[in-house]
Amino acid sequence: QVRLVESGGGLVQAGQSLRLSCAASGFMFRSHSMGWFRQAPGKEREFVSAISWNGESTIYADSVRGRVTISRDNAKNTVYLQMNKLKATDTAVYYCGASTVIVGASLESLYKYWGQGTQVAVSS
Repeated sequence: QVRLVESGGGLVQAGQSLRLSCAASGFMFRSHSMGWFRQAPGKEREFVSAISWNGESTIYADSVRGRVTISRDNAKNTVYLQMNKLKATDTAVYYCGASTVIVGASLESLYKYWGQGTQVAVSS
């Protein structure tokens, strides 16, 4: 059974940091790029960041560039999202996904597997 399990979300003050994790199982992790998307209440799901199968290429949305770092550990089948200088507008449910576009992808339709999401709330 394919599983993607996010963790690390929570409630933080603006300006603080969080690190999200996504643990994968049931598929060939290193044969997929990985990405993070988020969805705020009343808004469409939006792309945050992606990383290639080998970790050599990354993509960032303009809204988070400079504040966020994506990384992966293929030995642990885990992808991470380090978020710094958080803003109230970062409040959303964050989802981890896997794509067969191995160089990384920013389109939701290119992702094959999804996790259940983890909630991030930033208070101002």
